[in-house]
Amino acid sequence: MRTGLDIIYHDRSILVVNKPGDLLAVPGRGPEKQACVVSRARSLFPEMMEQPAVHRLDQQTSGIMVLAMHLEAHRHLSSQFQNRRVTKGYIAILEKTIEALAGTITLPFRLDPDNRPYQIYDPIHGKEAITNWRKINDAPRGSRIGFTPLTGRTHQLRVHSAHPGGLNGPIIGDRLYGSGKEGDAMLLHASFLSFNRPDSERIIEFYSPPPF
Repeated sequence: MRTGLDIIYHDRSILVVNKPGDLLAVPGRGPEKQACVVSRARSLFPEMMEQPAVHRLDQQTSGIMVLAMHLEAHRHLSSQFQNRRVTKGYIAILEKTIEALAGTITLPFRLDPDNRPYQIYDPIHGKEAITNWRKINDAPRGSRIGFTPLTGRTHQLRVHSAHPGGLNGPIIGDRLYGSGKEGDAMLLHASFLSFNRPDSERIIEFYSPPPF
């Protein structure tokens, strides 16, 4: 780990890191929100492009995040994310015990403009969000669930976990959709990421075990 950044892999085109929970992925507004994965990465790799992020993880979410070192790699990776050619896997522990073993959640939602960044279910104006899930095991406080999102909507796994039309069990520590409080760790971890290398088109895979 260097300068507070857990580097999983890097080469001339990409940097793959293990983001800790409660660290912003990209800079926010205001000087108090400049500490983030991107700023730490660019301090370590001055040659990295100014805006290297091709996807984001919520501030509370930990796990794998890939950054582009240069513009060509950024375009290549961004296209993969936009066209759903990236495979993502997450692990979470929910507040309740889930009896079913697996399934698919299709639940449209959208931003609540009066309560940003909260997302609300909206079958008319919401954007379709699809998540495959499987139960891994029961934990002392609920169930450990593996998620494979097929779309990449904001707060998708958090909404699909908490909403009655989904699993009806918020992720432990979720301060927006569950009973989490300030300072609680949200037990949601980006554990798997697979995509085509920008420099060779070969598939590359990364795995990060959850810290819970």
